[in-house]
Amino acid sequence: MSGPDRVEDGPTLDPADWPALRAEGHRMLDDMLDYLQHIRAQPVWRPMSDALRASFREDLPTAPADLGQVYRDFTERILPYASGNAHPAFMGWVQGAGNPAGMLAEMLAAGLNANCGGRDHAAIEVERQIAHWARQIFGFPPGASGIFVTGTSIANFIALIVARTARLGVESRRDGIAAAGQRLTAYVSAAAHGCVRQAMELAGFGSAALRLVPMDRLQRIDLAALRAAIDADRQAGATPFFLVGNAGTVDTGAIDDLDALADLAEAERLWFHIDGALGGLAVLAPSLKPRFKGIERAASIAFDFHKWGQVPYDAGFILVRDGEAHRAAFAAQAAYLERETRGLAGGSPWPCDYGPDLSRGFRALKTWFTLKVHGAERLGAEIARSCALAKYLKDRVEAEPRLELMAPLALNIVCFRYRGTDPDRLNAAIVADLQEEGIAAPSTTRIGGALAIRACLINHRTQPRDIDALVDAVLARGAQSH
Repeated sequence: MSGPDRVEDGPTLDPADWPALRAEGHRMLDDMLDYLQHIRAQPVWRPMSDALRASFREDLPTAPADLGQVYRDFTERILPYASGNAHPAFMGWVQGAGNPAGMLAEMLAAGLNANCGGRDHAAIEVERQIAHWARQIFGFPPGASGIFVTGTSIANFIALIVARTARLGVESRRDGIAAAGQRLTAYVSAAAHGCVRQAMELAGFGSAALRLVPMDRLQRIDLAALRAAIDADRQAGATPFFLVGNAGTVDTGAIDDLDALADLAEAERLWFHIDGALGGLAVLAPSLKPRFKGIERAASIAFDFHKWGQVPYDAGFILVRDGEAHRAAFAAQAAYLERETRGLAGGSPWPCDYGPDLSRGFRALKTWFTLKVHGAERLGAEIARSCALAKYLKDRVEAEPRLELMAPLALNIVCFRYRGTDPDRLNAAIVADLQEEGIAAPSTTRIGGALAIRACLINHRTQPRDIDALVDAVLARGAQSH
């Protein structure tokens, strides 16, 4: 009988010259730290040329290339053309700036290359510790569960799946929602992020089952209209089951009356979920926490450490009050996932029991570093300062007759515009000019159908002089249009 064919030792993807790699790595690290230290001297954003964009259409590389040359490619073709959200003048959308400690932690996590879907290793314990800290932040009970996800879009979707399973029973995972014979309906403010509608579609309910409830004058969900919508659905034979409260809307930062929504959800037997992507972590600031009264009563909260938590992308999180209900919605048996009481297959339950991902990166480490290095009090102070900067911007807008405030200031978002003929076209052009010239990067939105310049103050590097530069540039370009 012949034995197995012998396989000789072969090369790996490790370098033949470790000292050379070490030197290159130190250069990369120093360059990125220099980039962050001196980022204010750079344009907040610059457009890519057509030729540069075309250079990314090259064919698949088949032969090895020198690491130094690949890094030069990065410094010449990628680094100068970043989205700019690390820059103090970036005020568009809702994007945190990251922080150097988190960046270093990301490097460490990449070195470990941990798969955080499960099994018994330290990375899982770090994620469990973050879940413990999240329970403390939001006042949730010890039995609450939580895991990292890419962002609040997925966290909202997971919350909807947990609520669906809790309402219809675990058998609905096998039989589907149609077998229950119920027409389930969900409710959210008309100012909700579009991911809530998408979650309804992905979960099989369809967007037609989502009621977009009108807002009051403060851009919060109108409670009377909400009650009317629920009553109308019940009378029509539908089953209301899911209510979303906004802990800061994406357009204006408005905070729904979360305590009143919790009362209503309890009375109507609704799963009360909170979208805290924008403002949830503002509870870290003692001066802001009272505005979020009722958040501790939610059945689930979706939020992002990569926004006001300043953790590098991505680090979304879903927190569920009833950990058993959370697990019942996702845990699945498979021979290759069999659990043991000892060895690497121990440590059950695993994160993959609480969400759809089995392959998961070590997002918890950069969050762990950020929270340990800076502390909750300092992060809360930065959040409060962002709101103070927003108040400063609002005051500058209101003091200038050529500018118009478009929505009430609720938290850290200021919506305004330059007055003039054809203001939609004018203000859209102003925003594009500011972005392309690298002066500032606000975004736009629509308030009551009218286009507004939207400045979201969430970057820990932003200073009053950046607010002044934004306002002065808007005024200058508005004047040039006349």
